[in-house]
Amino acid sequence: MNDPEPTVIGKISYTNSWPVFHNFHPSSLSFPAEMVSEVPAILNQGMTSGSIHVGALSSFAYAAASERLLLLPDLSVSSDGPVKSILMFSRVPLAQVASGTIAVTNTSATSVNLLKILMAKAVNGKPEYISAAPDLDKMMAGADACLLIGDNAIRASWQDQGYIVTDLGELWKEWTGFGMTFAVWAVNREAAGRRPEAVAEIADAFVESKRRGQQNLAPIIRDACSAIGGTAAYWDTYFRNLCYDFGERQQEGRNLYFRYAYELGLLQHEVKMEMWSHNLLTRVNE
Repeated sequence: MNDPEPTVIGKISYTNSWPVFHNFHPSSLSFPAEMVSEVPAILNQGMTSGSIHVGALSSFAYAAASERLLLLPDLSVSSDGPVKSILMFSRVPLAQVASGTIAVTNTSATSVNLLKILMAKAVNGKPEYISAAPDLDKMMAGADACLLIGDNAIRASWQDQGYIVTDLGELWKEWTGFGMTFAVWAVNREAAGRRPEAVAEIADAFVESKRRGQQNLAPIIRDACSAIGGTAAYWDTYFRNLCYDFGERQQEGRNLYFRYAYELGLLQHEVKMEMWSHNLLTRVNE
């Protein structure tokens, strides 16, 4: 590869992506590469600007910057029903939350906008949204409900504080009949043109890492117990419940999410998904 700068790979720091990343090692690639582990909001900025060349980012961030990105095939973090880590905690039932105040986490646009879509279209509500740091007690001190995602949501779900817990993956599935894709893997278009061989090697390495991760969850479960807490049985169920593929069903559910986001003005443009492929590499090399 003739680009002297290292290829920068974005890694979502949440546990839900660990089965894809666990067996992925930048040092084993045939070119200089480094991995940046961050919350989605930071990765989204890097992927959009091009300072991160390839990696995972939230679905909504991909949509907002889709003209600058190409999707990698066969990789996502999706659920077909409950996701167990995108949770709304409330004192009152959903119908009453619809006219109340919801504190939302400031770390992921995908989940916040999923909540806004569900409240507007599934519940016919118009709550007030306030942005807050992800702390259950502080959020609930000033709101009727709050949205937590990722490891903060998981930890909060282990404490029974008497709140009603609504799983947004489950609510989306009940309302639409589709699963929900929370994160995708993509490559910056400029990087794909400049580093085609590197992107091909990274895409293959991620798919192989996913295969190995799903085949042997034991070390990933051990890491989750050590880093977050909880039992091995919890994490085994959690990881097996998630889908890491990106087939037709996942794409249909995600396209529906994008359409609703556009209808509500959450997205400024309609999204046309474009996939990176090895064919693109062939065309570049010809």
